[in-house]
Amino acid sequence: MANIALGIFDTRDQAEQAVQELRKKGFDKEISVVTRDEGQGKDGENEIRMGGERDTATEGVTYGGALGGLAGLAAGAGALVIPGIGPILAMGPIAGLLSGAVTGGLAGGLIDWGIPAEEGRHYEEDIKAGKTLVAVQCSESKLNDAASVLRRYGAHDVNTH
Repeated sequence: MANIALGIFDTRDQAEQAVQELRKKGFDKEISVVTRDEGQGKDGENEIRMGGERDTATEGVTYGGALGGLAGLAAGAGALVIPGIGPILAMGPIAGLLSGAVTGGLAGGLIDWGIPAEEGRHYEEDIKAGKTLVAVQCSESKLNDAASVLRRYGAHDVNTH
C-alpha cells in the first residue's frame, strides 16, 4: 500500500499552482489529478474548451497540460464517465486505477490506495461539485512535504495515508 497525500481544491488554478510547486520539489509521476470534465458536448462526446475552440478531451487535455501546471501528466490523462459523477478527467497514476474501477466510482478506486470508503465518498462528492482532487503517492519521508504544498496552495480536506 502506497503512502499518499490527498487534497481538494476549489479551483483548477489552485490545483495547477500546487502541481507546479510539487514538480519543482521533485514530485513528478507520483502526482494524480481528478476533476469534472465541464466541457461535455451536446452529442455526448467529451469536449473541453481551450482558447474558445472546441477540441476532443484528449487533444484539449494535452494542449491544456502543455501550457499549464499539469504538464507531464497529460500522457496519463483519460476522460471517463463515473456513475453518479458524470464525465471526469483523470491524470497521472489515478487514471489507470479509475479506468479499472469505473463501476465502483471514485470512492471504489481510492479503496485500492487504502483510502477508507467514507473518505472516498467525500472526495467523490467534492468532484461532483466541480472541485479538483490532487493526490501524491510518495515515500513516507516526503509525505508531510507533499501535504504542506497542497495546504499552502489552498487545498482543504488534506489527508495522508
